[in-house]
Amino acid sequence: MRISVLSQKPELYSTRRLVEAAQQRGHEAFIVDYLRCHMAIAAHHPTLVYDGEPVPQLDAMIPRVSASSTFYGCAVVRQLEMMGVFAANSSQSIARSRDKLRCLQILSRKGIAMPVTAFGHSTQDVPGLISAVGGAPLVVKLLEGTQGIGVVLCETQKAAESVIEAFRNLDANILVQEYIEEAAGVDLRCFVVGNKVVAAMKRTAAPGEFRSNLHRGGHGEKAKLTPEERSMAVRAAKAMRLGIAGVDIIRSKHGPLVIEVNSSPGLEGIEKASGVDVASAVIEYVEKAGQNGGRESDDH
Repeated sequence: MRISVLSQKPELYSTRRLVEAAQQRGHEAFIVDYLRCHMAIAAHHPTLVYDGEPVPQLDAMIPRVSASSTFYGCAVVRQLEMMGVFAANSSQSIARSRDKLRCLQILSRKGIAMPVTAFGHSTQDVPGLISAVGGAPLVVKLLEGTQGIGVVLCETQKAAESVIEAFRNLDANILVQEYIEEAAGVDLRCFVVGNKVVAAMKRTAAPGEFRSNLHRGGHGEKAKLTPEERSMAVRAAKAMRLGIAGVDIIRSKHGPLVIEVNSSPGLEGIEKASGVDVASAVIEYVEKAGQNGGRESDDH
C-alpha cells in the first residue's frame, strides 16, 4: 500500500514511528505537510498539490492534524477522501473531536459517563453556571485548549466567578466541569485502534499540579484497565467515529468517566510506558480497513 502520514513536523516521534512501522510491514510510506498543500476543486476531478507537484495516488492516509491547524488540515483530509483515499480518521471525526462541547454532547447522547459539564454564553448568571456542576471546586476549560493549556482549577466560588468572567470578557468559549477530587491528578490514557484498546498508561500529575498531561510534567506508567474501562474507551472512540483515538478516563467513586477523546494521540509516551508497539498496531488497522474500502472504519 501507499500510505501517507499527514504531519507538519517529520521530526516528531509519532510521525517517524508511523513511517518506520509502515515501511517495516512492506508499504511505501511518506510524509506530507498538509499546510504546504493546495487543492483544486472541480467536478469529478479533485486534485491535491504538494510543493508544486500533484500528490501521487494514495491507498491510505494517517492524519496527524495539529489543534491550531484543524480547519485547514481537515480540508486537506476531506480533499483526499474525495480522491478515494482511505483515512484512518475521517475529516468529520477529527473536526468533531476538536470541538470539546460537541464531543461531550455526542458522548452524552451515547450514554457514556463523564464529569457533569455546563456551557453558557452570557456572564449574567455565572452562579447558575457554577451551581449546574455542583459548585466549587470546579474546572474551567477553554474549548480550544489542548495538552492541558487553558484548564484552570477553581477551588472556591469567588475564584470560579472571577475566572469565568475573565474568560467570557475575552470572548473565549469555555466549559465548566465538576472537579473529581478522588482522581487526585491521575488519569488513564487508552489508545484505541479499530475495535480494541491496544495500549494504556496511567498518567500522574507533577507535584502541585492537577493536570496529568505529560507535556505539563506528568509521569506515565503502564496501566491495567478494568473490563469496564476498556469497554468505555472503545465505545467513546466509536461514538466519535474515530479509527484511532486516545481516550482519557478518570476513576471516580461512581466509576470511570471519560474526560477527553483525542484524534491525534501521541505515540512516544504510551509506547515507552506500556512497551507496546502501537505504531505497528495502527498500520495493521490501516491495512485491514483500507483494503476493506473503509468498511471497518464505517462501523465506528
